[in-house]
Amino acid sequence: MRAVVQRVSSASVTAIGAPRTAIGRGLVVLAAVEAGDEAADAEWLARKFVQLRLFPDDAGRMNRSLSDVAGDLMVVSQFTLLGTVRKGTRPSYNRSAGPDEAIPLYEALVARAESLLGRPVATGLFGADMSLALTNDGPVTIILDTKRKDY
Repeated sequence: MRAVVQRVSSASVTAIGAPRTAIGRGLVVLAAVEAGDEAADAEWLARKFVQLRLFPDDAGRMNRSLSDVAGDLMVVSQFTLLGTVRKGTRPSYNRSAGPDEAIPLYEALVARAESLLGRPVATGLFGADMSLALTNDGPVTIILDTKRKDY
């Protein structure tokens, strides 16, 4: 799984056929499921972004996690994070898992984040054409990848 994690002051997502979802101060996680990913990938990723110390402490240092600041969380599926452009200029998404594989892992990721935080997590609508609006706070953006844990 690959994710882009952004610290935000606010964010919202709108999809046709679903109500608009919004959060305040917290994190937006754009997540992609790669073919061959397993439940352990969802577990690692959820634990990592919930525990990331991206929020300032009293001294202004990024030393607090989402839990520490009681921040909001939004997780949105985005298969295009796994796009490659090795050949030409049109991205290939061959590494992305198909819906049968991706949906259960995306749902497991959200469920694990909810369990770790002890509260609901906002989401987009899997597979839908969505409009995401966010105000990146910092800006702070981190890339996480379960295959390359050094990101």
